[in-house]
Amino acid sequence: MGLIGGNVGVFLLDSTSRRGTVGYPDIATAYLGRSKLEVLLGPTIWDQVRGRRVLDFGCGYGLEAIEMAEHGARHVIGVDLDEVGLKDARHRAAEHGVADRCVFVRESNEHVDVILSLDSFEHFADPAAILGAMSEQLNDGGRVLVSFGPTWYHPLGGHLFSVFPWSHLLFAEPALIRWRSRYKTDGANSIEEAGLNRMTVGRFQRLVANSPLCFESFEAVPIRRVRWLHNGWTREFATACVKCTLVHRASQTRSERRL
Repeated sequence: MGLIGGNVGVFLLDSTSRRGTVGYPDIATAYLGRSKLEVLLGPTIWDQVRGRRVLDFGCGYGLEAIEMAEHGARHVIGVDLDEVGLKDARHRAAEHGVADRCVFVRESNEHVDVILSLDSFEHFADPAAILGAMSEQLNDGGRVLVSFGPTWYHPLGGHLFSVFPWSHLLFAEPALIRWRSRYKTDGANSIEEAGLNRMTVGRFQRLVANSPLCFESFEAVPIRRVRWLHNGWTREFATACVKCTLVHRASQTRSERRL
C-alpha cells in the first residue's frame, strides 16, 4: 500500500502537514451549537433512550452519555479505555446533576436495552469481538445504534494520516509511521497500533454478517459534495459515514417469521 516512502515521503508529509498539524475545520464545526446525537441519529434518539438502560461503547469524555441521561435515560454506562477521559466524564456528570444516573468505567458486563457506538468502529482493535460483546450485553428486543466514519477509503479516512485527501493511501505505511513518530510518543509501529483498523464499508458489513447481530437498518451516508456520484461502485470512496441499527439475529428471524 502506498507509492511514496522513505525520506522523501516523510519530508513531504511534514511539509504538507505544516509540521504535524492536521486540521479538519468542516468536521470540527459540524456539531457547534447542535447535539451530535441528533445530527448523527436524528431527533428520535431521545425516544429510543428515554426510560431505558443504555451503554455508551467508546464514550470518550462522556458528552453523549450525559446528554442521554438529561433526556430521560434511566441509567447510562459509559465505557472507554482512556482513564483521563473517564475522570473528566465523571466530573462533568456531577456538574450536570446526573451522576446518580451515569457511571463511567473501563469495562462493563451489565445488560442494557440500548447500546450506542459513535465514531468508534474504525478504531476498535478487534471489532468482531466488540460485536460479540455487544450481543452478550444487549437485552432481548434491544438495539445497537451505530454511527462511524470516515471509513478507510474516504478522502480523510486516515484521520491524522490524512494530511490531504487520500494521503494515507498514497504514502507507504513506514513513511506514515515515521512521520507520526515525530509528533506522537506512544511508540506505534503500524497504522493499527496508532488506533486505526482500516475499516471499510464492506468490511463492516461482513463483520456484522458473521456476528450474532444483524442489520435492522443500514445507510452508507454519501459525502455531500459528491452525493451525485455515490453508487455501488463508488461507495467506498464517496461515503461520509456509516449509520445503522443492529439487533439480535434471532430476534430479527422471529420478526420475519411473524410477517
